[in-house]
Amino acid sequence: MANRNYTPLDHLVMNLDHGVRTVFGKPEVTERPNPADGVDEAELSDAEKQLAIRLMRINHAGEVSAQALYQGQALTAKLPEVREKMERAALEENDHLEWCEQRVTELGSHTSLLNPLWYGGSLAIGALAGKIGDKWSLGFVAETERQVISHLEEHLEQIPEKDAKSRKILEQMKEDEAHHGNMALEAGGAELPVPVKGFMKLTSKVMTKSAYWI
Repeated sequence: MANRNYTPLDHLVMNLDHGVRTVFGKPEVTERPNPADGVDEAELSDAEKQLAIRLMRINHAGEVSAQALYQGQALTAKLPEVREKMERAALEENDHLEWCEQRVTELGSHTSLLNPLWYGGSLAIGALAGKIGDKWSLGFVAETERQVISHLEEHLEQIPEKDAKSRKILEQMKEDEAHHGNMALEAGGAELPVPVKGFMKLTSKVMTKSAYWI
């Protein structure tokens, strides 16, 4: 059976559907199991539980943003193979989205109420990066993943030691993010200018600080 060639309108509609699923519904995931499955739930103090909730809420918000970035880039990517890589990476990131949401729910809380804002802003940034050029779009992915890995390493140090379920999720996420970053570089991603990296860190800090509380 021949592969269907999607029009720009097709991609726009699919991205709208994807955005609604990411923010309000159940996103499509891969076949991979949750790395926390089968891990016993630890008895956490109220303070430990609140810390775990806030850290996992930040990671969930980060994955919402990552979804939007990938979808925005896929929407404007010029080369079909680049678009396919962005769409595949977005699907794998959906696993993280579901795992984080499930963990926040298990801990008795909710995901960030500002997720629609994170998605909308990141979608626009991703689309702009894709429009500028595929090498810059891929470079943006690589730098995003580097910064995400840095956040995950900090969270692995902060998460309560006995919260093995959250730890398992963060460890798998870190491994996946490294793979996505390397994939972007191997596909031709360019090193971003220092001011752009600085702006990315600033916007990331705003997101993490907000999601920690809201």
